[in-house]
Amino acid sequence: MTKLVAIEPKDGRHLLLRFSDGAWGIYDFSRYLDAQTEMTSPLRDSKFFARCFIEAGTLAWPNGFDLSAESLYRRLQETGQLSKDAAAA
Repeated sequence: MTKLVAIEPKDGRHLLLRFSDGAWGIYDFSRYLDAQTEMTSPLRDSKFFARCFIEAGTLAWPNGFDLSAESLYRRLQETGQLSKDAAAA
């Protein structure tokens, strides 16, 4: 099972995600922010967005919103944005 091992906010809509298998990618969270649901609306504030953390290998925020590492990995892979080389973003 792939887990998140590191995250780095890049701006108010993107995070650099590093996975347990050495893969990484910059994930665009625009689709979640634009949805403006009860759970995703707080993420529109860049300071709140940057408060993300890893909990048991999953990406999470203080309001309880979380995304599995597997779904993030799969989305990056499907869009061609998952890198497995040694170079860091």
